[in-house]
Amino acid sequence: MKTVTIYIKPTCGFCKKALLVLRHEGVTPNILDISNNASLRNEMIAKAKGLTTVPQIFIDGNHIGGCDKLVAAQQSGKLKEMLT
Repeated sequence: MKTVTIYIKPTCGFCKKALLVLRHEGVTPNILDISNNASLRNEMIAKAKGLTTVPQIFIDGNHIGGCDKLVAAQQSGKLKEMLT
């Protein structure tokens, strides 16, 4: 299985949903909380090409996007492909 990194804020409903989707797929992601960490937030923005919303999800360093894109990939079956 590939490495999954997700930038989150713990109070974010979309972040919680994305984590549930990933766990449903058997993934234990590397969770990076940007709430009180400006350097992590800046890192996320740079890697996500300027996007500032959470969650931002990466599989083996490839930017997937946010919760909606993750759910769409799961529903289409592409998420399983991306993870293997």
